[in-house]
Amino acid sequence: MIQPPLLRRARGLLAVTLLASAGCSAEQSLREALAPSLTPHERYAKRLRDAGLDSTALGSGWIAAANRAIADPVFIGLPFRETGYLSPTETRAVAYRLTLRRGQRLALMLEVADSTGMPMFVDLYQQPADSTEALDHVASAEPGARVFEYEARRDGAYLLRVQPELLRGGQYTLTLESGPSLAFPVSGRDSRAAQSFFGAARDGGRRNHHGIDIFAPRGTPVIAASSGFVRNVGVSSLGGKVVWVYDAKRSQSLYYAHLDSQIARPGAMVNIGDTLGLVGNTGNARSTPPHLHFGIYRRGEGPVDPFPFVQRSRATVTPVLVDVGDLGDWVRTAAATVTLRAAPADSAVTVVRLPRHTVLRIESASGSWYRARLPDGASGWMSARFAERAQRPLRTERRLEVVTVREAPGSAAPAMESVAAGTGVPVLGRFADYLYVQTPGGRTGWVAAEDGAR
Repeated sequence: MIQPPLLRRARGLLAVTLLASAGCSAEQSLREALAPSLTPHERYAKRLRDAGLDSTALGSGWIAAANRAIADPVFIGLPFRETGYLSPTETRAVAYRLTLRRGQRLALMLEVADSTGMPMFVDLYQQPADSTEALDHVASAEPGARVFEYEARRDGAYLLRVQPELLRGGQYTLTLESGPSLAFPVSGRDSRAAQSFFGAARDGGRRNHHGIDIFAPRGTPVIAASSGFVRNVGVSSLGGKVVWVYDAKRSQSLYYAHLDSQIARPGAMVNIGDTLGLVGNTGNARSTPPHLHFGIYRRGEGPVDPFPFVQRSRATVTPVLVDVGDLGDWVRTAAATVTLRAAPADSAVTVVRLPRHTVLRIESASGSWYRARLPDGASGWMSARFAERAQRPLRTERRLEVVTVREAPGSAAPAMESVAAGTGVPVLGRFADYLYVQTPGGRTGWVAAEDGAR
């Protein structure tokens, strides 16, 4: 492992190399200025390539780590909070797979423990329904930003990737929440007041409901869910007294119907929260209790489901409830069988079942769960109560007589230390056909089980 003085020297050399590359010519600076389509992550990768660092182990490893994270994301639900650790001596990235509805707003907050700051790249992609298609990049955080928001334009799965600059790392806390992109259109109410939803059958199935119905007492103020231009104030047989507001920011029209009275005036500009009218039951709602019919329409598409635009989840983010002192360290399983799952929930899909004393590295903590990675690269979530530090020798194991201690469990792994035949070493854990041991010098590594006697 790189020691701190060497790490600082490597950072300095990297900074000098990138600085020299970035300032090598006015022509290159002009090319970068004329390439606004590149994300901050892509610009940084380009600087690595321009400096020739992509052919080094560090540079190529950084680029490969970004691709691996996207190929092997962490499955999460929202809201979500995780405290993790990214080692500055390793080229790592992490990607999270989450689901958003069109109209939902994703909010990210990133906190870093390092007081000097940890430069992080944050990129959001949408995953196409056809797995053969390329990911669609939809947003990136500004370099150094710790807060990031995005309004989903399509339903589906999204991948959020977080990666520090080369030779940067440390402990971080990531919080992800989803919420409405629009204000709720009835004063004093929330999404619990909606009782009839988009797509429901109407008139014996001859048509579908093109909005949501929000029930409230007659005369309750109906308010602007977004800033916009009052395009129309009128009366129709279906909607009764209606108001149309054009939301230019999102290129959509908001429809407020069944009003008891209209307050907005055609051509006026309104801000979020301005009163447009009062709840009623005009039009074809005369036989129903007073309510607002709220709809969203887009040119060339027609009506879209407005509920995700105004729904505020009542779920609260679960705080990290476990000790984060083991982040980045090796632990071992402390039960006869420990299940590694695809998400931090007992109901999540099983990744693998591990026998007692299997060694894993803790990468993050969320709620009462650890996200851990096995020596072969497989990862998943385990209940933190089934993890113990891999420090004390196992009482159930005899000391082994070994020759070669390796950095990883595999015959191709680099040899880190040679131990004279007959020397006893304590066993701290196991993985597959290898044992995790501590050498007489206090270092930890791996030996093949057949190299010694149990």
